[in-house]
Amino acid sequence: MPQDPVPSLLSRATELLEKQFTSLPTFESTADLAAMERILEDVALRMGDNYPYFHPLYAGQMLKPPHPVARAAYALAMTINPNNHARDGGRASSEMEIEAVQGIAGIFGWTEFLGHLTSSGTMANLEALWVAGQLAPEKRIVGSEQAHYTHQRISAVLKLEYTSIAAGHRGRMDLEVLEAELRKGDVGTVVVTLGTTALGAVDPLDEVLVLRARYGFRVHVDAAYGGYFRLIFNALDAPARRAFEAISHADSIVIDPHKHGLQPYGCGCVLFRDPSVGRFYKHDSPYTYFTSKQLHLGEISLECSRAGASAVALWATQRLLPLVPGGEFARGLASSRAAALEIDRRLRQDKSGRFQPLATGAPELDIVVWKLKAASPERASALAQEIFSACAVRDLHLALVQLPSAWFEPVAESEPQSRTSDSAGLVTCLRSVLMKPEHEAWLDSIWERLTASCTEVMGGNRS
Repeated sequence: MPQDPVPSLLSRATELLEKQFTSLPTFESTADLAAMERILEDVALRMGDNYPYFHPLYAGQMLKPPHPVARAAYALAMTINPNNHARDGGRASSEMEIEAVQGIAGIFGWTEFLGHLTSSGTMANLEALWVAGQLAPEKRIVGSEQAHYTHQRISAVLKLEYTSIAAGHRGRMDLEVLEAELRKGDVGTVVVTLGTTALGAVDPLDEVLVLRARYGFRVHVDAAYGGYFRLIFNALDAPARRAFEAISHADSIVIDPHKHGLQPYGCGCVLFRDPSVGRFYKHDSPYTYFTSKQLHLGEISLECSRAGASAVALWATQRLLPLVPGGEFARGLASSRAAALEIDRRLRQDKSGRFQPLATGAPELDIVVWKLKAASPERASALAQEIFSACAVRDLHLALVQLPSAWFEPVAESEPQSRTSDSAGLVTCLRSVLMKPEHEAWLDSIWERLTASCTEVMGGNRS
């Protein structure tokens, strides 16, 4: 592990925080320090039973280590343990949340909006679809078959019908299938995903907005994974660039700071373009909170208790790394995307003929997916499992994903764009999420371990 700067960062800051409460009478802690030390040693040993998520050789799931300043600010805030349900529970952290959320909304060009942090992207999407249901009761919610599975679950919780829309061979929502559903006249909300969890695919938001003008429905953008790429949208390929450029016209947006935003779990964020939807949150409480006449965060959130420390950590990170195009934070995203493009290039140009990337081209964000060439999908799936394990022995940690096998075959222009899991067999593929800025510098090491693992499993020829 790299040398951890957090303890030294915390030392001076903790001293400053303690000085702000010196007017209070002292009291003795009853904590058993010796016992705590022994238990923490046990915790350290137990936590060693984990993948090394913090290391560049971990290139599997969507797990990005929090920035040291976020970890330090979170730990410092836990001295107070604020609750951002109301100003009574966290005066300073509530203000910091408001400021941090303003920074996130600014990515999308929003200055007038309603928004707050949540404990997760799932809770953020729940709130967005709950508001959608309040505005269009009993109308359907539709989303791509590659949208996150929680949308279907959330719809069931809200007692709203959910319809899955077929995805084309790039993992994007099929607009012809979507329009066929819209013609039925009972769709209230379309969920548009900017950065699917499997491929990092970007739904054609700009074209969905054209359909909205024709059919009238609410557009919710699930940008939990991909939202921060709005900072570098000009560097993306044309379809993704157009989608991110149009995001300011969405009705609601979800983004997860605990993904690309360098935050500890859990930290999601939901934003509404129309602040008046706050009327749906109105409630009365018999015991809270009468010390302030200002709107408090508990009045615009379905969640009650929420960790103020999450807001403090996010605020500190955005203070260090402003969310602006061309800044250090944006350059980190560009580095991640460059790493993904380079790995994809090497897979396509590899002379061994063992790799079969998606037939339709390079990654849209920073997720790379490829299958192994084999006589059958079953054999390709088995090879992926074996190579996944062989890479782990070499300290390279990838991920596995199941996708339609047809997505890896050449596509003729005359062929239909929708190739769903219903019409094609699934194949297990290797997947790499190159979301750490350090991944670009580690590409040679990643590639060396991957190819050595493939040679061990497959030999020099195709299997």
